[in-house]
Amino acid sequence: MLRLRVFEDQSTRAYRQGLAGGYLHVYTGMEATAIGWLSSIEKGDPVITAYRDHGHAMYLGCDPFNVMAEIMGRSDGMSRGKGGSMHLYSKEHSFYGGWGIVGGHIPIGVGLAFGTKYKGGKEVTHCFYGDGAANAGVVYESMNMAALWELPVVFIIENNEFAMGTRLEYHAADPELHKRAEGFGMDHERIDGMDVLSVRKDAKRIIDKVRKTHRPYVVEVMNYRFAGHGAADNDQSLYRTEKELEKAKKRDPIELIEQYMLEHRVITDKELEAVRLEIEGEMEDVFDRASKSPKPDPEEVYSDVYSDMLPEKGH
Repeated sequence: MLRLRVFEDQSTRAYRQGLAGGYLHVYTGMEATAIGWLSSIEKGDPVITAYRDHGHAMYLGCDPFNVMAEIMGRSDGMSRGKGGSMHLYSKEHSFYGGWGIVGGHIPIGVGLAFGTKYKGGKEVTHCFYGDGAANAGVVYESMNMAALWELPVVFIIENNEFAMGTRLEYHAADPELHKRAEGFGMDHERIDGMDVLSVRKDAKRIIDKVRKTHRPYVVEVMNYRFAGHGAADNDQSLYRTEKELEKAKKRDPIELIEQYMLEHRVITDKELEAVRLEIEGEMEDVFDRASKSPKPDPEEVYSDVYSDMLPEKGH
């Protein structure tokens, strides 16, 4: 979680310095959700998420250098510099994105689960999306298909309470988003997403059930986004107060696990500081190396597209 926190600080630095093209969405404050959940899956389980995807990619084994290089649009990036922050992808690590269209990746996640059932596999697909995406019509279509065909997929709603910049109670008629599974006969629940040990415990129980029953499940993970929706979201006063933010930070997931480890004598203050310094040095190096990575050749714009035809001159 600390590696992700420091990495996100460096990715924001890249955006502020004009080194990151497109857009950037950081996971600051939400680390316990992805790390707690992904530490409970099995190798080969497909994972797919939206555009707040850096932590998912890194925990699954993707090199932070390649992640940062992609954020900076460099040829050493995970998508060879052509996707940017929102489009990380690594089939090798069973990570299928990183998608920029709100809710657009949900049917792809259901497709991955369908592939598992079609092939007779044991994998469980983990499909992450935000509270804002939970309102997209395609989510309901996908949930209906998953329930109808009894597919092994967990719909994980990362509820950070604000969608883009609209409070939960202003964009959801019923703010308990997990209840939407009832119309499809799916099991569902809401869990605490700020305590990594609690997330891990709940995730193991839910994933084991889905792997056994091969039926879909909806889990709403309540967390809190410390940063703005995106790097350009500088006026958060439009939807939350400083007092509210400070209250939420009292449950910083990193501080909670550090306190737990100190109280149980798993680690000392001195060792924690050494870990922090090591990670800060690692991520500083990642930033420097990525910034020196070459940009893609202009001809790369024509590779990995649906047509091999080049545009005619004058068109």
